[in-house]
Amino acid sequence: MIRLYVLVPLDNVNKICKEVFMFELDIPGFGPLRLEHLVSDFTGTLSVDGGLVEGVRERLNKISEFLKIHILTADTFGKATEELKGINCDVHILRGEDHDVQKEEYVKRLGPEGVMAIGNGNNDRRMLRIARVGIVVCLPEGCSRDALTSGDILVRTPIDAFDLLLNPKRLKATLRY
Repeated sequence: MIRLYVLVPLDNVNKICKEVFMFELDIPGFGPLRLEHLVSDFTGTLSVDGGLVEGVRERLNKISEFLKIHILTADTFGKATEELKGINCDVHILRGEDHDVQKEEYVKRLGPEGVMAIGNGNNDRRMLRIARVGIVVCLPEGCSRDALTSGDILVRTPIDAFDLLLNPKRLKATLRY
């Protein structure tokens, strides 16, 4: 079941509301998924040589109807902001060192039980491990061994990853015990 745009009162006095995004799916053996956020790397996960993979834009915008999308990237090629224009997402360019720790802390602040994370590199391994569902993408850049062992699912492309959300029975078939 997918629920879209549910309004939840934050303050009964002022009747201030916010949009709550949700993807719900019960998976035998794996347990219930109650996802609110999709957190993804960019370089090597959504892009090849800094260029957005064809079909990603359309799928991310569709997924943004039921999940809040966050892109966390070191932006190796310096193209992420431009490539992600027109996509309903928050883009965070990471600075400094320890990007793996920065990504993990970001997911922790969101509440890892409500996060699906997507990545391919060593700097994604911690967020892949703590997210409710971690998906490893293996584009031509490859994927690190640590990312592979930290994720729940390995897919060839980000399109494959997004199609798991857009066709939930695929996700159920992959994760069920």
